[in-house]
Amino acid sequence: MLETIKQQLKSFPVAPVLPESGNSGSTAAVLLILHGEPDNPLLVLTERAQHLNSYAGEVAFPGGMWDSDDRDLLCTALRETEEEIGLPPNLVTPIAMLPSTFTRDRNLVVRPFVGLVESPLKLKPEPAEIASVFDLPIAALTELNRYQYFEMGAGAGVVKFPYFEYQSYRVWGFTLKVMVDMLNITLGTQIKLRYPTRQQFEKLDHPRNLS
Repeated sequence: MLETIKQQLKSFPVAPVLPESGNSGSTAAVLLILHGEPDNPLLVLTERAQHLNSYAGEVAFPGGMWDSDDRDLLCTALRETEEEIGLPPNLVTPIAMLPSTFTRDRNLVVRPFVGLVESPLKLKPEPAEIASVFDLPIAALTELNRYQYFEMGAGAGVVKFPYFEYQSYRVWGFTLKVMVDMLNITLGTQIKLRYPTRQQFEKLDHPRNLS
């Protein structure tokens, strides 16, 4: 399975990209870390700390905001990953750069990178930012019956979001979309999720404080 993913991701080579002009203050980069056995690869995910001002308690990829000292967005993803979970950049082999994607409130444009790391991992989550770190088996993500929907909002403003439950974690939003898009591209899983339209999303009272 891992070899198939690697081969398909060759169509998305890593390049030294920077934030688009005028977006440097609203651009982030994240890292999809793959490790484990070739026939049972794992993806590293984090649970954000509950006290954070944005996306508190949500499942996310390690990564964060672009800094002007970063050489490019890959450096941003590697630097933030080390800060959040203690993974040194020299242990990561970047293999792909996925298309940029907006977060659900369109407050950020995020560039995802994919990197390989040898197991076992010795990670040290930063408690100021990360509540926990866990491995999600890629095989579990290919089980279509595990995808569900939850409602958010009230009255005419109710919208449904897809999510994936794993152990005590709910994976949804930007993180779920990036993972599913990668699986559809690399493994041909044909996972088709229904997301609210921009107009539906804007009906929510406080879209930037969703959790």
